[in-house]
Amino acid sequence: MAYSASASGLWPGYNDMMASLPSPMAWLRWVVGDISEVAFYKHEFASLGLLLGGAFGYWTSRYAQGWQGFSITYGTGLWPWLVTSSLLGLLLSNALWGWTLTADSWQPTFAAFVSLPAAMVLLFGGGWKVTLNGALLGALLVTPSSLLMVNYLCTPLGLPVVIGNVLGMALGSVVAFLLCRALPVLVSRAPESQDRAPPAALLKTPDYGIRWTLRRVLADFSEAPFFGNEWASLGLLAGVLVAYTLNPLSPAYGSGWLPHLVTGQALTSLLGIVMWRRKWRERGWYPTYVPLVSVVPAAILTYGGSATVIVASALLGALIAPPLACAITERLPKYMHPYIGNVLSMAISTVLIVPLIGGLIAD
Repeated sequence: MAYSASASGLWPGYNDMMASLPSPMAWLRWVVGDISEVAFYKHEFASLGLLLGGAFGYWTSRYAQGWQGFSITYGTGLWPWLVTSSLLGLLLSNALWGWTLTADSWQPTFAAFVSLPAAMVLLFGGGWKVTLNGALLGALLVTPSSLLMVNYLCTPLGLPVVIGNVLGMALGSVVAFLLCRALPVLVSRAPESQDRAPPAALLKTPDYGIRWTLRRVLADFSEAPFFGNEWASLGLLAGVLVAYTLNPLSPAYGSGWLPHLVTGQALTSLLGIVMWRRKWRERGWYPTYVPLVSVVPAAILTYGGSATVIVASALLGALIAPPLACAITERLPKYMHPYIGNVLSMAISTVLIVPLIGGLIAD
């Protein structure tokens, strides 16, 4: 069950942060919390855990490959450039659009951290030109697109805000990639040679057994920010569990539903990996993380953490979202990063599944 609004703890809650805006400490918590927003955790401890875990995952990829697990950022070696561009995009987004936030509202200032800046680095390679232009375009195109979608589509229609977040990411990114094609001076090179999905980046073909499956479930938790690494995910989860222990009303927007949220996210990833194991074998990578950051958390935060909501959202999300993402991705032009198909799948799947779950629990 959810905690009451009067629950107290050893760390300020989400509502305390919102009530304290625009104090500097509340703003700092908001901005740092944006780093883990994509997983619906919105907490500074989860964010710091993700970054520290990602840094360790990158270190292992270079100096201790036997411990690296799934090589971070798909074995490209671009993690430093990717995380730099994402963080700069996040800071610029909050600098440019932070004025939209008030004590009684929520705004998707996090959108640039998990979208265009990282995608541009993966598509065009590292270097300061791509890194800085990716951050700038993310703040100028992605964040305002998400703001428009959330405030003028989702809020009036009563839709889960994740739909507006990811539609804004898709719209802003499409415009940015068209702009890069028209003005190649922004990136100075053609898109990197790639398949329509991230490479597996494994040293040997895995056996896709139980151990691999559990590791893959863990890696899916950090897939949305383009990390896809067990160490990054462990840092994220460790941080948010510490936050929940100190105050159950601090992470996950003060809902108190964090244990149910993590359970549903792990379940949908597990079901997706089992259902689509053949696709994992054929492609080396498959977007089983898509419902983990869209359908499942949207359903739980809308309808609560009952077993029916958790299982139904996890099952339907795993069944529908990954193949839909691939179907869209395969139809994208080569000069656009395939993540656009993933975020469009998040929007469509959430629109289809969340109302259906509402009907199930109403019967």
